Amino acid sequence: MHGNKTIGLSHLRITLSESFYIGPGRADLMELIAETGSISEAARRMGMSYKRAWGLVQVLNEGFGAPLVEASRGGNAQGASLTAAGREVLERYRGMQEATRKAIARDVEALSALHGDMSERK
Repeated sequence: MHGNKTIGLSHLRITLSESFYIGPGRADLMELIAETGSISEAARRMGMSYKRAWGLVQVLNEGFGAPLVEASRGGNAQGASLTAAGREVLERYRGMQEATRKAIARDVEALSALHGDMSERK
C-alpha cells in the first residue's frame, strides 16, 4: 500500500493529542520497518534519509507515550521492529483507511464522473 496514488482517499491523518498523530507517511514507515527489520532500509525504500526516518521514529515513540518502534544496535541484534503497541496502532490505522475508503467510495465515484465530464468539455 506504499505510495497509493489511486483515485479516492489519499491522505488520512488521525490526531490523538497535541503530541501525536499518524498519517500515511508515518504508517508506511512503520510498515516498512516491520517488513524489513531495519530503519535504514525502510528509509531507503521511502526515499528519505536515515536521519529523517530516525527522527520520525523518535517522534512516534515520544508522542504516543509508549514505544511503537524498538531499535537495537550492536552485535547480531541489530535492527528494528514494531512493539505490540506499534503493531496495533498500524493495524488500526490501516483499518481506518479501509473503512474510510469504503464509506466514501460512492461519492468519490460520483465526483470522479463529474470531473471526467468537466475535463472533456475543455
